[in-house]
This record gives sequence, C-alpha cells and structure tokens, in this order.
Amino acid sequence: MMVRRKRKMLALTTLAAAPEQAVNKHENRTDLTLKVSLAKLKKKCENAQSAETEQSHYLTKNDLQHKLAEGFFNQSCISLAKAFLGKVLVRRCADGTELRGRIVETEAYLGGEDKASHSAGGKRTERNTAMFMKPGTIYVYPIYGIYLCMNVSSEGEGAAVLLRSLEPLQGQPVMRQLRAARRKEGARQLKDKELCNGPSKLCQALNIPRCFDRRDLASDPEVWLEKDPHTNPAEPHNIVSAPRIGIESHGEWAKKPWRFYLHGHPCVSVVNKEAERQSLSGNVMNNLGPSDVQSDTGQ
Repeated sequence: MMVRRKRKMLALTTLAAAPEQAVNKHENRTDLTLKVSLAKLKKKCENAQSAETEQSHYLTKNDLQHKLAEGFFNQSCISLAKAFLGKVLVRRCADGTELRGRIVETEAYLGGEDKASHSAGGKRTERNTAMFMKPGTIYVYPIYGIYLCMNVSSEGEGAAVLLRSLEPLQGQPVMRQLRAARRKEGARQLKDKELCNGPSKLCQALNIPRCFDRRDLASDPEVWLEKDPHTNPAEPHNIVSAPRIGIESHGEWAKKPWRFYLHGHPCVSVVNKEAERQSLSGNVMNNLGPSDVQSDTGQ
C-alpha cells in the first residue's frame, strides 16, 4: 500500500512539473527566435546602410568625375579658350531645373598689352575686378546697356575668356521661353541652333544674371562646367582660329586670331571661311577681309 501511494505521489509531482518545463522550453524557443530575428534585422540594416553609403559615394564620385575643378581653369588664356570647346556649361535654376549647353565658340582676352581687353594696360576698375581674381572666376558685364556677356578668368593678370556660343543640350523649352521674353511679340519661334549662338544670347537662354559676376565657377551651386562624357575633347585640327568679333576699332589687335570655334558646327555665331582654310591647312591667319566673313546671328 505504501509503495503504491509513493508511486502515485511521484506521478502527481511529475505531472505538476511538466507544464512548468513546457513553459520554460517555450520561453527558450521564443528567446532564441527573437535573438535570431534581431540578428537578421541588424544585419539587414547594416547591409542597407552599406548600400546607401556606396550609392552616395558613387554619386559624389560621379559628380566629381564630370565637374571641372579649380585646377582646370589654371592655364593660360589662349590655352583655356581652346580647352573650353566641347565642355558643358550647366545652369541650375531656382526650381531645380538644369539647363545645359556645349561650348562651341570662345574668345581670349589677354589683358596687359591686349588693347581690345577691358583690362588693357593693367587697368583695374570696379567693373572688371573679376578679371584679376583667381582663374575660374566669372566675369559678367553689360553691353549696349541691356545685354550681358559671360567670361571666365584665366592665368595671367587681367586675362579672361569670353563664352560666345553654345550648343543647347538640355532644357531647350525653358531656353526658348527665356529668349522669347526678350524678343518682339509675334516673332518667329527660334530653332535650337539659334538659342545660344551669341554671347548675349547664351546669357539670356541660360538666365545668367549680372549678380553672377565674381562667382567661382569651380564651386558655385547654380552654375558650373562639366566634361561631356559622351564626346572626346576637341582635336586641334577641328579648331578654327579667327580674329575676334566687334573690336574693329582696336587696330592690329582686332586681327589677332584669338577667337576659337569648332569647325562646321551649326551653332557657331560667325563663320570665317578664310580663317577655316588657313587653320585647317595648319596656318594661323593674321589678316581678314570683309568678304571672307559670314555672319550667322540667328536673328
């Protein structure tokens, strides 16, 4: 009788302990599952963070790859005027829209003895201060009281390059609206090649204001230059060297072949046939006859 009672008591004790053991096992499994889930979540977050970091690094690297840095502008005026050809001028508007145009024509103004330069003889004024600032500084000045021209300073005291013409690449509808605002009502719609084929036209089409004067083209968030990843740099044999435009009153300095443009490009403002013949044959022209010039103003 005593043996049977002990067996019964042992069975009841075991039965009472079973639920507690089951709960402990369940809790252990729950803890383990929770730990595994947390570990997976942590790893997932780390991977996402790593991917985001890699993406941000890629974008930054990509931007730096195409944007022209300060060192690019630190070269002689004539060299920089040629180096600009084929590069892309970018204008970021207030709403985030980006307008782009490829530079196809420039003019070099050397300062010092260059009588056609605003800084001739080393003359420094409130107007031309940007020409004496570090290479890559924007120089914006008015002409005829209503139009603007955009230049970029180079190496050399008072030296700068005038941007004469662009090939529109991005944002042509906006460019067309900006140009139309300065034209007579009812005027014909401009073709793409006519939007930026002149120094004041490109300032209108890209909305380059006077307040951009003295800004740094290498670091400004609203306007900068890029390499075009889709085209190769302009080859010397494709660059025409011709006299500059609109400086006829400066005598021999008006004949200097310091205007540079891409041969055969439809967006060039003024085509000089004689200069093309001599440039493409390996010679640089020093004289110009009126009959040798064909104007393509797009008006």
